[in-house]
Amino acid sequence: MSDIQDLGYGRQFADFYNRIFPPGDDTVKRLADLHPGDGTASLELGVGTGRIALPLADQAGEVVGVDSSPEMLQVLREALAREPRPVTAVHGDIRTYRSERKHGLVFCVCGTLSMLLDPAEQQQVLETCAQALAPGGAVVVETHNPAFVDAMHEGRLRDTFLIPCGENAALQSYSLIVPARQLWHLSHIWHEGGGTRLASESSRLTIPEEIDAYAERAGLRLEARYGDWQGSPFTGAEPMTICVYRSADRNADPGPDEHAASAAPGQER
Repeated sequence: MSDIQDLGYGRQFADFYNRIFPPGDDTVKRLADLHPGDGTASLELGVGTGRIALPLADQAGEVVGVDSSPEMLQVLREALAREPRPVTAVHGDIRTYRSERKHGLVFCVCGTLSMLLDPAEQQQVLETCAQALAPGGAVVVETHNPAFVDAMHEGRLRDTFLIPCGENAALQSYSLIVPARQLWHLSHIWHEGGGTRLASESSRLTIPEEIDAYAERAGLRLEARYGDWQGSPFTGAEPMTICVYRSADRNADPGPDEHAASAAPGQER
């Protein structure tokens, strides 16, 4: 497993990641609704601590979770030891992961795709999604919205933010945008119980149309774009972009949303 490239994210964030990003009920419900319900497993690329995979397994069945961080996967395995669920943790590279299995739902959320700074590597992830997708299944990608990041900075390239994270904890972030490289760099100080931890991360500010192009080249087509996990339409002002793709193969089984569209022509999706 030494050939698996690890960005070091987990070594910095594993201990407090779930405090920053608690499990999201709306996220899990939306993903469960997108699963075709045909008994196939879901595949999460960038499973991390399992904050999504664990509750999703309760609603949609088996989940295979791939991550390059041994530290994040250790947190997931400890959670599985405490409360077994049909979740398989795989130490792997989301760019090159391959399996003979096909999955009814393939998803890469919480800005994981954006952490790959090379467009060619982002393209590889969409190729992984397409290769793993079963007929009638859905691919879901959630990334940062570059327009929101720009608006948050109000014209400044550097800024500082403080985000409360429950009782007696907060995340202090020093933010830098490098427009020429589409780069967003964050240096964090995690405050909790009188102590602090340091961490940093970099993301490529990837516009939705770029992801659509990756998907099209991988043989996928855009079905819907949402601004949140409640299913609100994406307006361009939301913090995140959620894109849903299906196989572009016309011989593939249609997904549930397509059946609904056929039953209600003209209804906006």
